[in-house]
Amino acid sequence: MAKPKTHDEALRLRLLHRAAATVFDRGTAALSLRQLAADAKTSTAAVYSLFGNKAGLLSSLYQEAVQLFVERLAAVHPTADPAGDVIRIGLAYREYAVANPHLYAILFSDRGVQCPSDSDRPREVVETYRPLIDAVSRGQRAGQFGSESAPEVIALSVWGMAHGLVSLVVSGNEPPELAVAECYERALRALVTGWRESEAPVAVGADVT
Repeated sequence: MAKPKTHDEALRLRLLHRAAATVFDRGTAALSLRQLAADAKTSTAAVYSLFGNKAGLLSSLYQEAVQLFVERLAAVHPTADPAGDVIRIGLAYREYAVANPHLYAILFSDRGVQCPSDSDRPREVVETYRPLIDAVSRGQRAGQFGSESAPEVIALSVWGMAHGLVSLVVSGNEPPELAVAECYERALRALVTGWRESEAPVAVGADVT
């Protein structure tokens, strides 16, 4: 009878999520492979078998964060309403961060810089919001957004607002008695509406102050 495979995908993911929590709370210097193995109720040999060494573990941690984030945003399929797609991508952004706060921090904080990787980090980050740029571009072609601004500019403004509000929650800096969850979608809709209206031609002779 064949021996059961112990170093499987479930164990790999469990180790990555525990490692992410440690890095999020205390930085990479606090990450011990021996302690990680003990926390995950496995052997140190299993950790080395799956990741090679600590550098391999941290690189895998970053790649896992990127992959899950890309998959979540890509799950928002294009519709006949590109402006609505922009809002839905913004909602998916928040959903990922709330469901995976430790992995989110690996992507968008100095914790991520501590994770060695052979990849081109800036390019990877840009690619994660490619679906948003595409949605804005489709919106411009459909007449939902003006063409005066590049789609990257509009997408960046949406991305920045989503990142700012989500980061307040993930970092524990949400203002007292204010819930980001209660205003997040409204803020997205207001920003999208603002871009649709701000690019409309100003009437000649209008009083602009």
